[in-house]
Amino acid sequence: MSVCEFVDAGPPVGADLYAGRHRAPCPPGPVTIALLPAYNEAAGIAAAVRGLHTQSVPPDEVVVVANNCTDDTAQRARAAGAHVLELPNNPDKKAGALNWALAAVLPRLSSHDRILVMDADSILDAAFLETAAAYLDEGYGGVGGTFRGGPGGGFVGHLQRNEFARYQRDVNRLGGRCLVLTGTAAMFSVATLRAVSEARLCGLLPAGNGHGGVYDTTVLTEDNELTFALLHLGRKVIAPAECTLVTEVMPTWRALWRQRLRWKRGAVENCAQYGLTRITWQYWGRQVVTALGIVVSTLYLGTLAYGAATGRLVVHPYWLTLTGVFMLERVVTVRYRGWPYMLAAALMYELVFEYFLQACHAWAYACAATGRERSW
Repeated sequence: MSVCEFVDAGPPVGADLYAGRHRAPCPPGPVTIALLPAYNEAAGIAAAVRGLHTQSVPPDEVVVVANNCTDDTAQRARAAGAHVLELPNNPDKKAGALNWALAAVLPRLSSHDRILVMDADSILDAAFLETAAAYLDEGYGGVGGTFRGGPGGGFVGHLQRNEFARYQRDVNRLGGRCLVLTGTAAMFSVATLRAVSEARLCGLLPAGNGHGGVYDTTVLTEDNELTFALLHLGRKVIAPAECTLVTEVMPTWRALWRQRLRWKRGAVENCAQYGLTRITWQYWGRQVVTALGIVVSTLYLGTLAYGAATGRLVVHPYWLTLTGVFMLERVVTVRYRGWPYMLAAALMYELVFEYFLQACHAWAYACAATGRERSW
């Protein structure tokens, strides 16, 4: 039996989508509702929904929020067994779509119920929800996951899959400690999300849309900002090794540039939004390290270019050592993908990717500093 009935085309943000409608009784024990905001995700939405239905402990309800869609995402989601909320005129993108859905869902749930928020281009591994629920029961405010890159994308897709493998390794080595609950997939208790909403209304957290929305619609990276919010409210977050999934990779360099520019600028602006606190100091530290890395890389490439141009190219022990350390790091940290990828990493071809990301980060810093107009 359905946990809740949903309409397919809704009123403005914040309206009660259940008003005047019959609501089926909820089953005993904590209820889990999965929310998938989707913008033109027709190609992958059915796989994302099927991944939820085949969980070792499936959610009680799967809700796809068709957000400004111009394709047949909604129809395919319904065919896969999801309830669909269509939001055709949403100016606030993903965060606005989630706030709209949560405004309808949260009042009808108890504090110990659970909300999973995940991207429509991701597919959860079978134990994700069961594992995440167990960590919420231990008192965590939010439980995220680590992800593998999906197929496709050619060379740039391959580089992202290596990058994701390194991220997964780093988080697992830290026992699940993570800096952000990524938007790919994260589960929260209803009590935690209500606490965030209330804290925005009373001024303990940035106001966001000013109406107590869980997600801040004014930022570029709503998942990073929500992580900041949870940590400042004293909630613990974790991305356990058992919570894994597959997510889409960017298919082109241009698409990757837009994605990473938004991620980095959003992270910088989230730090500025919260200021220097006992929570954000480590995030500020990462920005400093990134900036220093850009400087070192610029000096490295500049030295090589100058030496080649003047005929004075000399292999300096310092730069040779630095290159060796980088080569070793590339080999060791990609071990999750197996020996063939480790051997290939020794060829140093990933320097192209590193310099690409550093250029993107440098541009993000410049855009944030100058107040350049932001785009999604």
